[in-house]
Amino acid sequence: MDRKGVASIGECMLELSARPDGAWDLGYAGDTFNTLWAIRALTGLACDYVSAFGDDPFSAKQIAFLAEAGIGVASSPVIAGARPGLYAITLTGAERSFTYWRSDSAAKQLASQPEQLAKSLEDQALVYFSGITLAILSLQARETLLAAVVEAREAGSLVAFDPNYRPRLWSSPGDARAAIDAAVAVCDIALPTFPDEQMLYGDASREATAVRLARAGVREIVVKDGADPCLVMTAEGRSTVPAVHVANPVDTTGAGDSFNGGYLAARLLGQSPVEAARTAHRVAAAVVQVRGALAPFETLRAAFARV
Repeated sequence: MDRKGVASIGECMLELSARPDGAWDLGYAGDTFNTLWAIRALTGLACDYVSAFGDDPFSAKQIAFLAEAGIGVASSPVIAGARPGLYAITLTGAERSFTYWRSDSAAKQLASQPEQLAKSLEDQALVYFSGITLAILSLQARETLLAAVVEAREAGSLVAFDPNYRPRLWSSPGDARAAIDAAVAVCDIALPTFPDEQMLYGDASREATAVRLARAGVREIVVKDGADPCLVMTAEGRSTVPAVHVANPVDTTGAGDSFNGGYLAARLLGQSPVEAARTAHRVAAAVVQVRGALAPFETLRAAFARV
């Protein structure tokens, strides 16, 4: 591969996850970071998390954590006085709910220095971002981000996007649709989740979601649907790929993000879209069997290699 690696854009937050004994573990997670974590584990490619960071001790530890995993931060700015966002996971069985503290998150300023943002996306094999990336930004910052993504795409980068609609982050569904539609128009691979698309667009089925995105110009689409099969649509046709059943999931946090990471890693390594979807289901199944959003690299690699 001539181009150097992968850039994932968004917000990596401090994560508090509850132990069974009531104590809390502090970690790091966020949708686009969770995806990049899997890509790094599965490909060994150079990976950069493109965001903005604070100048506080938690930000310094966050950047050090990324470095220990072999993940850089490219030309991401450090914002004086800012700090990471924080969220806590509360589990009921394996299902999770979240409480957020992110009003002054540094990541909201990830597009504040356009030249550095563009530099971070230079010469990447893959650029990845999500609807949450868009939702935390101002309208002007979204436009700056999309301009940088377009520039990278025109220079030869593949662009992947997960709409990842979260209603609480948007002022209205209309604003969300406008921003997501603009992102869809500049991506090569779309990785939506059907219940999200049904909520935002009123799609009647996975097929309806895929057809709508194909009409918007996306050439490779994978519609996820939790524990149900995903739908893969390309110019070659449509295929339904069953999920991997997990009898007793431990924690479903990050399952869809890890699916995305498994899929994109497999595609970067030469698997076909359908093969990559099978691989991605295995990776997601492994992730729901551990607590927190990030599975150990060894767990991800074992699932990726399993046939």
